[in-house]
Amino acid sequence: MPITALYASLLAFLFLLLTARVISQRREARVEIGHGESRELMRRARVHANFAEYVPLALVLLAAAESLKAPALVLHVLGLGLVAGRYIHAYGLSQSPHNFRLRVLGMWLTLIAIALLATLCLALASLDLIV
Repeated sequence: MPITALYASLLAFLFLLLTARVISQRREARVEIGHGESRELMRRARVHANFAEYVPLALVLLAAAESLKAPALVLHVLGLGLVAGRYIHAYGLSQSPHNFRLRVLGMWLTLIAIALLATLCLALASLDLIV
């Protein structure tokens, strides 16, 4: 599944960056677990957690759609939307104070990609069951 592998790789780099930002802030704030009194650590941890909450489902749906032989162009458009959404959301929420418009735009792109991937998978799987 080369298309899913491409977008999973691009998202993995963002995940590693977000992880490094949490670790760095933990060291600076001297907090092992939780966020202590550090608002910045709490912000970075939530950016990281938000990524971890949405991306796995999106990648499972992308892989499922690819395995069901969805058109490559459609997969690329949805994969790019997902990647753009996650990068935009992370950037917007990482600002202090956070950029609410970018945060919302990033979430919309993410949720639209997930909804369209779910719909695509449902349609393709249904057609496969009928034929």
